Amino acid sequence: QVQLVESGGGLVQAGGSLRLSCTASGRALSDGATAWFRQAPGKEREFVATRRWSGGNTYYADSVKGRFTISRDNSKNTVYLQMNSLKPEDTAVYYCAAGRPIISTITSSRGYSYWGQGTQVTVSS
Repeated sequence: QVQLVESGGGLVQAGGSLRLSCTASGRALSDGATAWFRQAPGKEREFVATRRWSGGNTYYADSVKGRFTISRDNSKNTVYLQMNSLKPEDTAVYYCAAGRPIISTITSSRGYSYWGQGTQVTVSS
């Protein structure tokens, strides 16, 4: 099993920045990807960003492209989501996920087997 723990959420004004962290423990995964999803009240969970372990390829939702950056520190088993120029519509619970998605599921929650508990991000206008 893999355990994922997110941190770094909070309240920020529009235009501000936050950095989320996701630290993995437990069984090491030799390949796959780590992703961030989010879910706003009354809405379905949506893909935000993902990064493949091998090669480091990254994918972003159009809504966050150019504002968010996903990165990884292998020595700390931690994946980060740097969020800049935050907007009120970015308000959501952000979830870290890990797994071995194929290309057709890399931006889908179906591609990920392990999930964190979520961290709240609130952006005030």
